[in-house]
Amino acid sequence: MQSSSLTPALPDRATLAADPHRPRYHFAAPANWLNDPNGLIEWKGRVHLFYQYNPNGPFHGTIHWGHASSDDLVHWRDHPVALAPTPGGADAEGCWSGCAVDDNGAPTFIYTGVNPQTVCLAMSDDGLESWRKHSGNPVIAAPPPEIAAHCGHDFRDPFVWREDGQWWMVIGTRREGVGGLVLLYHSPDLRRWEFVRVLLAGDEQASPYFYEGAMWECPNLLDFGDRRALIISVQDAQWRLQHAAYFTGAYHDHQFTPDAGAVLVYGDSFYAPQATRLADGRILLFGWMRETRPREASIAAGWSGCMSLPLIATMRNDGRLALEPAHELEKLRGAAWTISDLPLEPDTMLPLEIAGDALEIDVTFKADMLDDFGIAVRCSPDGAEQTRIVVKPERSELHVERSFADANPLVMPLEIEQALRLRIFVDASTLEIFTADGRCLATRFYPQRTDSTGVRLFTAGAPVDVRRLSAWTMTSIW
Repeated sequence: MQSSSLTPALPDRATLAADPHRPRYHFAAPANWLNDPNGLIEWKGRVHLFYQYNPNGPFHGTIHWGHASSDDLVHWRDHPVALAPTPGGADAEGCWSGCAVDDNGAPTFIYTGVNPQTVCLAMSDDGLESWRKHSGNPVIAAPPPEIAAHCGHDFRDPFVWREDGQWWMVIGTRREGVGGLVLLYHSPDLRRWEFVRVLLAGDEQASPYFYEGAMWECPNLLDFGDRRALIISVQDAQWRLQHAAYFTGAYHDHQFTPDAGAVLVYGDSFYAPQATRLADGRILLFGWMRETRPREASIAAGWSGCMSLPLIATMRNDGRLALEPAHELEKLRGAAWTISDLPLEPDTMLPLEIAGDALEIDVTFKADMLDDFGIAVRCSPDGAEQTRIVVKPERSELHVERSFADANPLVMPLEIEQALRLRIFVDASTLEIFTADGRCLATRFYPQRTDSTGVRLFTAGAPVDVRRLSAWTMTSIW
């Protein structure tokens, strides 16, 4: 059995603190590579966030589990690396994604060993500081034969919960040329697992809800009482990461019947979310905010990837899954600025007094919207560099243009009724936008000018009224 005594030491965070693209209030590893959130669990009043981590550089490889914890969901403390590959073991080529559970008082990881992809266990005897691996790893050595024949050995990312006196697991795989699969297993003790059924099968060619792709990764099955939500992360046939998405529907006798679904977070950066239920009943979720800059830029910077904001997931009456930032983020608010009842004439560009590269902006526009309008962030004084958040009422869409005339903007559908409220979080190279009805768009962007800190309201060919706009500078989580 291996403990964390064999794992590498973490780099000093101060080394990268001056990087202008490094987030101030989104969690990032001290340095090097970060991808999927793993092992998210609340333990004795602290939330523990584990994550895919490469101690050898800002690129994917030699995957370990990094570890941080927080008592307020906002400020974090680094812990020693939790898992490292064991030479000759089931995880010799990497400790890939998985989850954490409380096994009758014993914190336990259920994670993916590679290669081949298998299911492994590790336990902690000292309050999640160090971990020993189960001597019987792997506890699941391969997918069921009827699945293995068509999945190309893709079998990863277990998500486990306890129900009806047993442990249950969903895990991602695929059927080659057809689409993604989520498999359901059960176990009396986390060590002996029995395959139950294919919980849900995807269609690579068509879907009424979203692009379903060729492979489903990182499944999460979340219990909302009368309905459940199955979150998946979609890869295409060329192994490109597409988006996190979900289905919702009834779950009876351990069979899932979806009747709704959508993209979970729009944009090009959010992937591989993991959720857990907190002691107060809320469902907490983090996603990986992957880089969109060239690989060479991340290597030169010395780091890659960060987490999303801490998000709370709820189920709407219409079956849609809704996300909102955890209210604890209000602790980070610094200098404040507010305006109310501001009319904007057509073809207006109005600079605001608030400025910075770490901001929260909460703006509500009134109804009767007839033409494009919005707000621009990270603006240079001459406007040559800016990122525009554009509301397009005639399309019921929100666009994010990372240059003034972006030919390929990011798009999110909108429901515009009596008013439109947007909550916008700007953090160095990270942008997250939330609507009042629980939609979210997330992306990464990389301003090149140090004076690109301005915020501006703008309109096109029709007037718009700003009912209220509040903005805050945001302090660091470290």
